[in-house]
Amino acid sequence: MKKTLIAIAYTLGLPAILVFLWWLGSTLSPSFFVPTPGELIVTFFETWFGPRLWIDVLPSILRFGIGVIIAIVLGILLGIVIGLNRDLRALTEPAFEFFRALPPPVLMPVLLLLFGRTDAMRIGIIVLAAIWPVLLNTIEGVRAADPVQNETSRSYGIQGFARVRYQVLPSALPQILAGVRQCLPIGLILMVISEMFAASSGLGFTIIQFQRTFAIPEMWSGILVLGLIGYGVAAVFRFFERRLLRWYIGLKDIENAA
Repeated sequence: MKKTLIAIAYTLGLPAILVFLWWLGSTLSPSFFVPTPGELIVTFFETWFGPRLWIDVLPSILRFGIGVIIAIVLGILLGIVIGLNRDLRALTEPAFEFFRALPPPVLMPVLLLLFGRTDAMRIGIIVLAAIWPVLLNTIEGVRAADPVQNETSRSYGIQGFARVRYQVLPSALPQILAGVRQCLPIGLILMVISEMFAASSGLGFTIIQFQRTFAIPEMWSGILVLGLIGYGVAAVFRFFERRLLRWYIGLKDIENAA
């Protein structure tokens, strides 16, 4: 019970302090451009718990989810194939470094020409941005597999898919999940950017419309929605990460205790 209360205090302590400072500042020095916490909460429920939930919020989350899932699956599959083949890795590395250095938003005009203002374009820009952390971390994780494990697998005749399933993938999983952790906020950022400039609905589009019409509390409430989505995505990721890496986390705990 005590540990639970301490964990809750650590989780809510800083946000509570920041909200108090925000309330104090907005009360002592009111500004049209900064609503009070109470005004923002009221606007949040009035704006987003209604038709906008179905028109803007859920479609944005769906596009984000599809784009990130495609990026993760493609990144892991390509990363395993390339990581296991030294020649293929040497061949693709220059191209990967070139495309990784390109800011994904600059590819939006190209995708607009190819796909138009469609969900395929918006999902595509998310995939192009989010795939790189997963792909590169998977390649490095596979390449850095323990040589002793590799020799042991060969000695026991473990080859092909069985080797990938039971030796390569578990060994590379911590680094793969590090790439997934990086790709999630990137996907969220590109979701917003793609909707700001190439959409007629969605969170990014709606927030820009609020800003252009000087609906300031509504604009801030949209930013709050994005923050809550980001926090929820991170919480879901941590949930699965702790279960997929139970052995790894337990090993680290034992090492730290020693």
